[in-house]
Amino acid sequence: MHHHAYLWTGPKVRFDQEALRRPPHPEPPPPGSGPELIQRYRAAVAEFPVSELPPLETAHWLVKPRSLVRGSWAEPDGAAEWVRDRLDVYASRFAAPAQRDRDRLGGLVASARQRLAAGGDVSLGFYLERPVYLSLAVVTCEPNRARPGLPCPLR
Repeated sequence: MHHHAYLWTGPKVRFDQEALRRPPHPEPPPPGSGPELIQRYRAAVAEFPVSELPPLETAHWLVKPRSLVRGSWAEPDGAAEWVRDRLDVYASRFAAPAQRDRDRLGGLVASARQRLAAGGDVSLGFYLERPVYLSLAVVTCEPNRARPGLPCPLR
């Protein structure tokens, strides 16, 4: 088991494009489906695997391009420290002052460490100013508990 980190910042309106954050359904729309449904399916097939947008399900980061991996660790402590470092970098930009509280951020890091040690994934999101959104994720790989069939992006 090991862990991969992902980070995305961008406009909240882009983050809200949920159709691009979902993998396509395994089956295409049935014959006779409306053009809007067919177009949405085609967009998901083309965009989801290459989009830098955070997927709705954290484990689906594993099917994104390997270039989006921001770090990899064999142990959860290193991955949790990456989360701590990212929170330190971005905390001053959090839109909600209460989210900047050091004790709260320390609790998030401790929780991340525990979840990763148990084989889970970590996904955190924060509104930054302007409105910009920050998504941090650490995904447990080989196996991923939620999606054990997903391959490692670095193999």
